[in-house]
Amino acid sequence: MFEKILIANRGEIALRVIHTCREMGIKTVAVYSDADKTAAHVIFSDEAVYLGPSEPSLSYLNMDALISAARQTGAEAIHPGYGFLSENHEFARRCQDEGLVFIGPPPEVIQALGDKITSRKIMLDGGVPVIPGLSRCEPDMAVLKEAARAIGYPILVKATAGGGGKGIRIVHGPEEMEEAVAQASSEAFNAFGNREVYIEKFFTRARHIEFQILADQYGHTIHLYERECSIQRRHQKIIEETPSLALSPELREEMGKAAVKAAKSARYANAGTVEFLLDEENRFYFLEINTRLQVEHPITEMTTGLDLVRLQIEIANGQKLSLKQGDIRPRGHALECRIYAEDPEKDFFPSPGTIRFMKEPGGPGIRIDSGIYQGFEVPVDYDPILAKLIVHAGTREEATAKMIKALQDYIILGVKTPIEFMMDVLNSRPFREGRVFTDFIPAHFSDWKPDRDLADVAVMAFLAHGQGKAGKKKASLGPEKALSPWDTLGNWKL
Repeated sequence: MFEKILIANRGEIALRVIHTCREMGIKTVAVYSDADKTAAHVIFSDEAVYLGPSEPSLSYLNMDALISAARQTGAEAIHPGYGFLSENHEFARRCQDEGLVFIGPPPEVIQALGDKITSRKIMLDGGVPVIPGLSRCEPDMAVLKEAARAIGYPILVKATAGGGGKGIRIVHGPEEMEEAVAQASSEAFNAFGNREVYIEKFFTRARHIEFQILADQYGHTIHLYERECSIQRRHQKIIEETPSLALSPELREEMGKAAVKAAKSARYANAGTVEFLLDEENRFYFLEINTRLQVEHPITEMTTGLDLVRLQIEIANGQKLSLKQGDIRPRGHALECRIYAEDPEKDFFPSPGTIRFMKEPGGPGIRIDSGIYQGFEVPVDYDPILAKLIVHAGTREEATAKMIKALQDYIILGVKTPIEFMMDVLNSRPFREGRVFTDFIPAHFSDWKPDRDLADVAVMAFLAHGQGKAGKKKASLGPEKALSPWDTLGNWKL
């Protein structure tokens, strides 16, 4: 087994990997930028290496700096987390060339599946149903419009590279095509360095269903069942659950087999996710394979009892996957809410700043994957995710009630968060009845406003907390200095 792993990421996912490495007796190396000098993942790792300025291209996307950090510290493997370089085939190949183990799929698999057109062709050849659309880039606008007419509006203009909702535009008619292509192409170039786009059918009432897959280096592949990820903002998920109410046992089995077939068609290895769209007639279509750990992986862990990071590491170390499909028996229901520093009242615009006060919920069946602490400065430079709140219970109704209670007990002051918004979503009749589709938020919460009474209560709680701390400041701390975790522990000694 590896003795030391470098984590090429930050925030809550870096801490998530650190926790599993500790359980496995593996030393960890964190990396950080100027913005993250006092970040939690830096504090809790065994070693930490400075990468460079806050700009991602000069730090977390700097392959030379990451490879150098691994060499400097004697790390044998690199875990990329998600985002940044996690789906970059050049980085995976660079690790391979440098004698480092990349904890993820082989570079050639990442390259093939990272291009949506190539992955469509792989799935078509493997007999996996794909969304109607073009399986090529087409620069000729007249040809694009004719293809869109044949497919039927609305259609999606979609970047061939990357993910995370970038480089996507919905087109309702031919008059919108040119502007949509220009915007999607420009956004794709800024995000992924690739302007190429293609088109496919857009389903207005669809569900986003994904299947977690595991494959070892010897061809053994299984799935860990589905996750319902239909509640999204800007094509990005914010609330996920498992199992999905939309799947009958027969449909679940059929989609699971298709997910395994998709993985085998691509010669996949390690953990990944096969994403499908499910239409109103319960027909499913392949979307893409995410060649990394997903943000929402904890709900699968809660229902299966498996540690996906541990399994990733074991597979990367060359171990055979001992699990068989029949061994996977999910229990109960799990929900995840992504806690971002963003303002749902302003189209989920990022809300960086200092976390002035924080109180986390707790109790049986409640898990928090967090990368923050009270006094932490949330930077403007990166994805604004702060933490993930996960609950597990026997039924969906019980899990929903537990999540609402946990959200009520979750207090973060100093930055905007969607906590109150999520409570309203979970309390809504459409969610309670399981009527969740990818247009859920624009259909039901487009004009959402917070409860001002609750906001006033939060402010008063913060002020009361501040008054309670008055006169108790440590002499070593200046009046403007934020407290670190070490300052808030109370009396302690080694």
